[in-house]
Amino acid sequence: MPSGSDTTAAAVRGTAPDGPAPSTATGAARPGRARRLAALARREALRTALAVAAGLALGFAFPPYGLWPLSLVAVAALALLTHGRRARQGAWTGFAFGLPFFLLLLKWLHVVGWDAVVGLSVAESLFVMLLGAGLALTSRLPGWPLWGACLWVAQEWARDRLPFGGFPWGRLAFANTGSPFTPLAALGGAPLVTFAVALSGALLAASAAALWGMRRGGGARALVRTLEAFGLAAAVTVAGLAVPIPTKADDTVRIAVVQGNVQQPGMDFLGRPMKILDNHAAATEKLADDVRNHRVPKPDLVIWPENSSDLDPFQFPQAYDRIDEAVKAIGVPVLVGALVDHPTKPGYVFNEGIVWDPKTGPGASYTKQHPVPFGEYVPFRDQLSKIITRFKRVPRNFYPGDHTGLLKVGPAKLGDVICFEVAYDEIVHDTVGAGVRALVIQTNNATYGHTGQPEQQLAMSKLRAVEHGRAVVTAATSGISAVVAPDGTVTHQIPEFTQGVVSARIPLRDETTLADRVGAAPEWALAIVGLLSCGAAVIAGRRRRTKDEKGQQ
Repeated sequence: MPSGSDTTAAAVRGTAPDGPAPSTATGAARPGRARRLAALARREALRTALAVAAGLALGFAFPPYGLWPLSLVAVAALALLTHGRRARQGAWTGFAFGLPFFLLLLKWLHVVGWDAVVGLSVAESLFVMLLGAGLALTSRLPGWPLWGACLWVAQEWARDRLPFGGFPWGRLAFANTGSPFTPLAALGGAPLVTFAVALSGALLAASAAALWGMRRGGGARALVRTLEAFGLAAAVTVAGLAVPIPTKADDTVRIAVVQGNVQQPGMDFLGRPMKILDNHAAATEKLADDVRNHRVPKPDLVIWPENSSDLDPFQFPQAYDRIDEAVKAIGVPVLVGALVDHPTKPGYVFNEGIVWDPKTGPGASYTKQHPVPFGEYVPFRDQLSKIITRFKRVPRNFYPGDHTGLLKVGPAKLGDVICFEVAYDEIVHDTVGAGVRALVIQTNNATYGHTGQPEQQLAMSKLRAVEHGRAVVTAATSGISAVVAPDGTVTHQIPEFTQGVVSARIPLRDETTLADRVGAAPEWALAIVGLLSCGAAVIAGRRRRTKDEKGQQ
């Protein structure tokens, strides 16, 4: 009988040693393929389990848990698990890392349905799958921690834009809104914070790899590499503490934020018509009574949240009159959130912030520029609604606005940003660039109350405050309403599902940060470097293979 190697080679070629394979060879190949897949699964089981654990660790770095050091641990773990691997192996590891991360991060979507949690998590994990492939490719290049950090930025750059305008939730920067990395936002925005976190984590991975390599010898040289990588990781981590955060006020304004509350959390938070509007009007009238009786100082302006009017005030006179009564009672301009029917497109509505004056009534307004796909509008509605009947609960599409939210509200030029828009760099950057002196985030998180989503959104407000050197006022129907100082400190806060009013004097600032001036340039530069490093790794790999082939000849 021929040797085992000869038999195996013949089987792989699909021929018998003496001629063509018999007709049973195809059937025999299937068990062979199954055995190879089973062997592959056994080989990758431990690595996959570690990737899952690392992904969960990254999820716990985000609010409501807020264990930001775990973001460094998770990045380091993914770097080690993909180091020296093939691109397709790195891709699988990246997916195994990304899926549990997003399932934990986005579990607040279970209010809509667990299928929504799983579907969105899978879609977002595909970007992390590509990141894993890139990390594996570049891990053989000199200086691989730097290229890996650039790839993290590139992954977030793509995920923030694709598809349907992107979904920026889960950026490393948003897990580090109260960490030593936070001040870096004033220099290069959220992308620079992500880069620093990823670089520090990758350097920790390099240090761990060098330490592990000392088992095979290397002595002092290996120890030096270990200490160098660890020292660089520590230096990157604390570098942000040396960045000055501009907070000096050019002026101040006294604001009041009204959180009217809702009847119940979940998809049916609206309750009966006019209820939410009555809640906000009543809380504003109580504030007016407190002002008249000198229990609280009179504000210069009042801010209501997104959807604080649950009826279009221009279509329903009772809603218009109720808002007007409350605004006249307090006697200062009120920024009202309302859904307004599109004047010419039936079935479309504007999600607006409207400046309501006690003397002249409704005036300037801002329309949300980035409606949420499948939540505020349904792409391919006719086709998808036949398959997913839940989309019928989104009866109207939100029509996007076409300008920034610069609004003159009483004595202040405020920048209005509505709900999820706070997650998008470009929208907030353009709003500040229009000349606003403070930012307002009108939001309605009632659907996701007590799920962790309001805490995640508040963390974004904290980062935006530092990034743009502006006070950020978050007004929410059911919470969390808060006032954030330009240094990212939360100075006032109303708990969830509590009716209340925050009264505070906030700074108005004209000075811009370096992040305002450079805009998206750091993100583009870092993302391009990351992609180019993948190209360099592919070229270097081909050269190595060509050299090896020549050496064997």
